[in-house]
Parts: sequence; structure tokens; C-alpha cells
Amino acid sequence: MKRHLMLALALLAGAAPSSAATCEVTVESNDAMQFNLKEITIDRSCMQFTVHLKHVGKLAKVSMGHNWVLAKTADLQAVATDGAKAGPANGYLVPDDPRVIAHTAMIGGGESDSVTFDVERLGDGGDYSFFCSFPGHWGVMKGVVKF
Repeated sequence: MKRHLMLALALLAGAAPSSAATCEVTVESNDAMQFNLKEITIDRSCMQFTVHLKHVGKLAKVSMGHNWVLAKTADLQAVATDGAKAGPANGYLVPDDPRVIAHTAMIGGGESDSVTFDVERLGDGGDYSFFCSFPGHWGVMKGVVKF
């Protein structure tokens, strides 16, 4: 809420940002269980942030599916472990898991999906990570989100 108020006051005062923040990113995944990014930085001026996930591989989601999941770093392993039990019908995530801040759908080779979330869901000074919840992938397919 503070961020909204500060931006509104700056705009009313005639102060314009020197450059527009980029409030979106494209993340690529592949058949070698890799994301092309290990770190995403979200500008504090962003009210919402969008992640576009693109699977640049060829394998089907049943064998090499990927998603993009955002959670507190401390919750990553538990979210992934519980998600594996939730199964493929749920995209390897517990439905409505409160530990999951945002996630895309599980996609296969040649597919893409996007998710937009309110940046306010990230607390100041928090430690956040993104990962793929497909069983066995989260150990190597992960990165940090800086805010």
C-alpha cells in the first residue's frame, strides 16, 4: 500500500519516473531441465509483474513438463514435495496452496503460459525463489527473485 501512495503522490507532484520500469520477464525452459534465468529482479515501482514462460524444447509435458512457481525460499522444498503428491492433474501443486505466490500452468515443448501477480504479495526484505514443480526438477530448475 505504501508503494501505491508514494507513486500517486509523486505523479500528483509532477515527478515522472526517469525511465519506465520493466514489469515483466520472459523465462525459457528446455528439455535439459533448465531455465535460461537464475535471477529475476522486480522493480519496486511495479504494481503488478508478469512472467511469460516459454518451453523451447520438444518433449511433451508428461515427460518434460515445466511450470514457473514463486514462493518464499524457505517454503520451496515443502511446496515442491507436497506438489509431487498432488499429481499431474494439479500441475504438481497443491490446489490453492497459500505458500504459492504465483504460478503458471504446466507446459510441454513448444507451449507457453503467463502469470501476472500483485507485487504487494512480496514483503519488503523477503527471500523469494522461483522453481519448476515437476517432480525432480525443482532441485536444479530454480532461481532467486529480488525485490
